Amino acid sequence: MNRRRSLLISMTAALLSGALVYGVYVLQLKQVELQQTISVIVPRDFIPAGTMITADMVESMPIALGAVYRTKDNLATEIGSVIGKEAVIPLGTSEPILLWKVDRFHLLPNDSQSTFQIPKDYILSLSNGVRAGDQVELYVSGGDGESRKLFEHGIRVASVKSSTNVEVDNPKNPNLLSRISSDAEKMYASRREANGTIDQINLNLTQEEWLTIDRICKTKKAKLVIALTGSYIKGDGVEQQP
Repeated sequence: MNRRRSLLISMTAALLSGALVYGVYVLQLKQVELQQTISVIVPRDFIPAGTMITADMVESMPIALGAVYRTKDNLATEIGSVIGKEAVIPLGTSEPILLWKVDRFHLLPNDSQSTFQIPKDYILSLSNGVRAGDQVELYVSGGDGESRKLFEHGIRVASVKSSTNVEVDNPKNPNLLSRISSDAEKMYASRREANGTIDQINLNLTQEEWLTIDRICKTKKAKLVIALTGSYIKGDGVEQQP
């Protein structure tokens, strides 16, 4: 009886010891995995929201897998996965880029927006240099109060059309293609050689933004001034929209 009990105790101890060794092995394996590095795509410098990303703006950087373990499946690991896309939100220097933070179809409204055509009688002044994909600032002129900036953030232009309903651009050198290829000279030339005067402008707005515009302008006492935001050249001829 005592021999059987001793044998049972020995077998139990052996099983527990084996389970403990296996558990330690799994923990060590997990620790090694978390200490491994992964190459991710990061901005060389701060990238403002709305900027078209080009190759010279980003680089590959190795970081510890444990630092991004929960988001590793959504990380940009190839430079080609972000080139030609637009920063949806500001991207910090050396911040691993998550794929949801960049978007190729930047002329389309996001989940909270719709594309609204702004009625002509709502507009007092419209910069003739505006093109699809630009960001514009909206100002209110007239009405009961002083002229003021309507929104503190830029508004994305979905399209600009001439009186013949043709997109205002240079057909031989489209502005958007020049921007993606980071050719500032061609972008400038395409705006100088556009094929018409702007007659219609479509903006990507949230419901609240459109209702604000409509409430202010429908009485015809106040109108919008639509201005192209200041652009600048950074690096090798890369145009960025703030």
